[in-house]
Amino acid sequence: MKETILQLIQSYETIIVHRHVRPDPDAYGSQGGLVEILQASFPEKQIFAVGEDDPSLQFLRKVDQVDDQQFENALIIICDTANKERIDDERYRLGKQVIKIDHHPNEDPYGDVNWVETSASSTSEMIYEFYLFGKDKGLKITDEAARLLYAGIVGDTGRFLYPSTTEKTFRYAGELVNYSFDRNELYNQLYELEEKVVKLQGYVLQNFQMYENGAAFVTMKKDLLEEFQVTPSEASQIVSILGNVKGIKAWCFFVEEEDQIRVRLRSKGPIINEIAKKYHGGGHPLAAGASVYSWEEVESVKKDILDVCDPHQ
Repeated sequence: MKETILQLIQSYETIIVHRHVRPDPDAYGSQGGLVEILQASFPEKQIFAVGEDDPSLQFLRKVDQVDDQQFENALIIICDTANKERIDDERYRLGKQVIKIDHHPNEDPYGDVNWVETSASSTSEMIYEFYLFGKDKGLKITDEAARLLYAGIVGDTGRFLYPSTTEKTFRYAGELVNYSFDRNELYNQLYELEEKVVKLQGYVLQNFQMYENGAAFVTMKKDLLEEFQVTPSEASQIVSILGNVKGIKAWCFFVEEEDQIRVRLRSKGPIINEIAKKYHGGGHPLAAGASVYSWEEVESVKKDILDVCDPHQ
């Protein structure tokens, strides 16, 4: 598969790399890292990154402004995006061929070429593996590419704490830190929170609802977000904090937006991406997301989480 992808890259003059909507560090890292590698390796080609920037992650990399005409006869590479609905910038449809590179379950095998490794900790890990495959075939890596890929790996492994972290993950991360970038600055940028978000975090820790079977819930309605002056995106930054609670098995944040309620699911064991799929979402077995459109649906999601945490089910 990596050979097929490299041959396609070599055969195109224009390559446009996409990622998913509401990007996280792995989306930025895999997309930006791949673009940096390809720009260093093929300076004669036109290589772009597209999508809507997240203000909280612009320290990683800003996207390029690309005209519609440039998509014609372009190779499209989509990183870290499980299904078509989550691809940022629908102009990917204007390209000539589409490659999907992802580590989520391949429920929607869109595109002409699929490289999906669910055992990978992150798509950034896969991009580094692609570089290792091609480094004797003309691929070059830069310090900036290493910074981005390292950020993506760190972000999707929860600083190497999540079960998706493997011996390979540590090995690749160990190689990436040998490149020239400021790791301490990167960690600060990734994990420092605005004061208002920290105060919301305190509210969550005092007000989350936990059941005897290990299910827990946090509800953030618009009036609460307005009280703390945080956006739904900022509120979602703290979804992992309940992972330190003893006895918790799976938990969910319900974050109200203008036209929907975001469902952020996390787990220490019970499989929760099947629940996400039921509500038109998806993700990993222990980290997933979805959207619902009423508080009645929220109650339905809660029941599903309670059921999956019940050892007698």
